[in-house]
Amino acid sequence: MIGEIVKVIVDRPLGSYHPEHKDLYYPVNYGYIEGIMAPDGEEQDAYIIGVNEAVKEFTGKIIAVVHRLDDVEEKWVVASEGVSYTKKEIFEFVKFQEQYFRSEIKMRDGTIGT
Repeated sequence: MIGEIVKVIVDRPLGSYHPEHKDLYYPVNYGYIEGIMAPDGEEQDAYIIGVNEAVKEFTGKIIAVVHRLDDVEEKWVVASEGVSYTKKEIFEFVKFQEQYFRSEIKMRDGTIGT
């Protein structure tokens, strides 16, 4: 899946708060890939990084997968085509939520890290 182009439907835009956990602020756009089912039985979640305004949907490239070691979920990381980030940079974007889990970031080159 890394390297594929996907369309993310944003249900938690940049600047919003989690509907149940009211103190969880979204510093990135976050949504799902319609029609792709994730291990948790819901549509696949995705972080959109590098987009600095709230959007309703976004088409971009999957550049990494955040795999949770203590949960059934994994999150795809989507960015504009032609843009790249290091694992450290990706973690800085997603740590607002991933800090509560034991997560590792998998990238196309096969590297894994947190």
